[in-house]
Amino acid sequence: MLDEFFVSRKRKSWFSDFVSCKEGQPMSDIPKCPECDSEFAYPDGTLFVCPDCGHEWSAEDGDGTVASEDDGAIKDAHGNVLETGDTVKLTKDLKVKGTSTTLKIGTKVKNIRLVESSDGHNIDCKVDGIGQMKLKSEFVKKV
Repeated sequence: MLDEFFVSRKRKSWFSDFVSCKEGQPMSDIPKCPECDSEFAYPDGTLFVCPDCGHEWSAEDGDGTVASEDDGAIKDAHGNVLETGDTVKLTKDLKVKGTSTTLKIGTKVKNIRLVESSDGHNIDCKVDGIGQMKLKSEFVKKV
């Protein structure tokens, strides 16, 4: 019994025995990694992943590069697209720089304005009791 186990290990790859395809796709239909040409790639959602080099690529990309999902839209913490004039709630307690004030989780901010910023603060708004400030979209959710 043990000899049969080692013989089967020599004929097959150990990785292909233990990895099951999540998408119901036969292992033979999965492309090789475009970076390191490894045959042990596996699907992970809409991407393929190489366990050897860690490279991820989309099935639609013929050249093996990951498709950019950034279309310029600013999204909240849950992936909803934000627009100017929306109302949002904070998803985390945030300390206000330069003061001892903390914005509590669940604080509602009305009439936001989206701005381009290099420091990541892409929401310009007025918070009741605090005043004008900038927030990062990763700490808010659309109401």
